[in-house]
Amino acid sequence: MTDSDWPAPLAEGPISATVRVPGSKSATNRALVLAALADGPSTVRGALSARDTHLMAGALTELGVDILEVGADPVGNIDWRVTPGPLHGGVHINVGLAGTVMRFLPPLAALARGAVDFDGDPRARERPLRPMVNALRELGVTCTDADGFLPLRIDGTGQVRGGTVTIDASASSQFVSGLLLSAARFDDGLVLSHTGPSLPSLPHIAMTLHMLTEHGVQVSFDAPASTWSVAPTTLTAHDRRIEPDLSNAGPFLAAAMVTAGTVTIPDWPQHTTQAGDALRGLFTRMGGSEALGEHGLTLTGPGSLVGMDVDLRDVGELAPTVAAVAAMATSPSRLRGIAHLRGHETDRLAALADMINSLGGHVEETDDGLSISPTPLHGGTVSSYGDHRMATAAAIIGLATPGIVVHDVATTSKTLPDFPGMWHRMVTGAV
Repeated sequence: MTDSDWPAPLAEGPISATVRVPGSKSATNRALVLAALADGPSTVRGALSARDTHLMAGALTELGVDILEVGADPVGNIDWRVTPGPLHGGVHINVGLAGTVMRFLPPLAALARGAVDFDGDPRARERPLRPMVNALRELGVTCTDADGFLPLRIDGTGQVRGGTVTIDASASSQFVSGLLLSAARFDDGLVLSHTGPSLPSLPHIAMTLHMLTEHGVQVSFDAPASTWSVAPTTLTAHDRRIEPDLSNAGPFLAAAMVTAGTVTIPDWPQHTTQAGDALRGLFTRMGGSEALGEHGLTLTGPGSLVGMDVDLRDVGELAPTVAAVAAMATSPSRLRGIAHLRGHETDRLAALADMINSLGGHVEETDDGLSISPTPLHGGTVSSYGDHRMATAAAIIGLATPGIVVHDVATTSKTLPDFPGMWHRMVTGAV
């Protein structure tokens, strides 16, 4: 093993733990963008402190927004005071591997004066950006890109004309959210139509719309035409508290599933737009039982895991977690509607098939997902593929399979700053 190899802890029996997960990355980065565009200072409390969110905060600071840390909590979340300022160019933005940074900030950068350059990790240069670039050009923004990929330059003039634009967001709902977040600041607002064959991750768009409403921006939606309309308006400042990241709770809930244990996630919201809330229904279908109350969510795993045929189009980010559990079920599973995962931090469909098969599993890629036929698994060293959700999927398998070693588990810091520590404490009962 190398210094970057992490032996995944093996559970010696049913896990019983309470795990507090940090704030939602998706909500944190949306909150930062909206606060940066508002008419006065806002406080974002309980924000996730991780690589993706610090990249967003750092980028907004480069563009002229004042972001000051004013507090923290025992989970490691932070409170940020965000004070908008005149947006300016002449800066280089590092997006890392954060899709929210590379797709939410170009429309905002177009509102700055001067050139704004975007680049990131090597894999970020492989993640699709063409729909956003084409849309901005339709809106009169001057863009220079690498044939639909990073690096990207936005030549901001301090304003965006706005108007009507069409976009194919089949590869990522982030293209829709990215445009909607800044649309109220465009001179003519925005009428945005999706023209592609499918639109994944609808809960993320719902989160965007809900948070826009909290800032006084009303978005009308014509469902048959897949068209959103935003009138130009002022975004009012709004203090908010970020919910726990329910998708990041997934691996810990999966621990209950694969060990026939019980895990409680405190502060699970009664009502939410987060995609991770779907885990309750998904794991119930696989044999688990859940109880949601004022103190949070408690999930108890079954004695025998059941496979399922399920469309994960709206909640594709949960696929690695679900696939890891399905690989240890007693019956086959088919995960559908997730072809867009090939354009995420890694090609998640290929990576999941490669990882599980290398451990003795039987996974086949389909046109839009994965077919999983459970077989006995064995130990081995697996790559994280530079993808936080692949690393956590391997850790899930490692709970019930001796000898799993994960290379570069540090990639989990993208959204979970102390995943190895949290995982160890859960397994040992020290949480």
